[in-house]
Amino acid sequence: MLKEYLAELQKTPLLTREEETALWQRYAGGDREAYNKLMTSYQPLVFKIAAGFKLPEPQLMELVQEGMLGLLEAAERYDYTRGVAFSVFAMHRIRGRMLDFLQQDGEDRGFSLDDTNSAGVAWAEVLASSGRTPFEEAELSMLTDRVAQALHRLPEKEQQVLTGIYLEDRTAADMADSIHVSQGHIYRLQKRGVKRIRGMLSHFIADLKRS
Repeated sequence: MLKEYLAELQKTPLLTREEETALWQRYAGGDREAYNKLMTSYQPLVFKIAAGFKLPEPQLMELVQEGMLGLLEAAERYDYTRGVAFSVFAMHRIRGRMLDFLQQDGEDRGFSLDDTNSAGVAWAEVLASSGRTPFEEAELSMLTDRVAQALHRLPEKEQQVLTGIYLEDRTAADMADSIHVSQGHIYRLQKRGVKRIRGMLSHFIADLKRS
C-alpha cells in the first residue's frame, strides 16, 4: 500500500505560486475543482510530516489519513488574501491532528510512553512536542505567525526559494528550473532570505527571552 501511495505522490504536479493563488481565488468563488486540485497538491506535505514520526507502514498510513483531515480543516480556515503561504499556515494543524491521534491511539492500546515503536523510537520522544505548557504553546504559535509574516515580507523570489527548500523539501536544482535562474542564484536568494528573516525576528526573539 505504501509503495503504491508513494508512486501516486510522485505524480502530483508542483504548483507555482501564481497557479496556487489562482486556485485559491477560484475556490473562494465556489469552484470545487480548484479546491480538489489544491488538496491534491498538498498531499506530499502531509506525507512528509507523517514520515517524520518513523512509524511502521500500517500506522504511518493511518497517520497520513489523520493528517489529511488536518489539511482539510486548515483549508477551511485559510485566507489567501493575507499573503501567508498555505504550507506555513497548515503545518501546525496537520501535525497537531497527528499528535492527537497518536496520543488517543496509545491510550486505546494501553501501552506506556516508555515503549518503542518498530523503528526503536520511544513514544515519549515521538510525542515530546505535545507536552508543552499552554504558555509554551502560545509562544510557539506567536513565533510561527511571526515567521509567516516575515516570509511574506520577503521579495517574491526569496519567498519562493525559502518555501520550496524548507517547507516543500525541494532541491536547489529543482527550484532553479522552477523560477528559471541558475542554481548559484538560488543559493544566493536562500542566503539573503534567511538573513532578512533573522533580522526581522531578532527583536521579537530577544523580547521572548527576556519575558
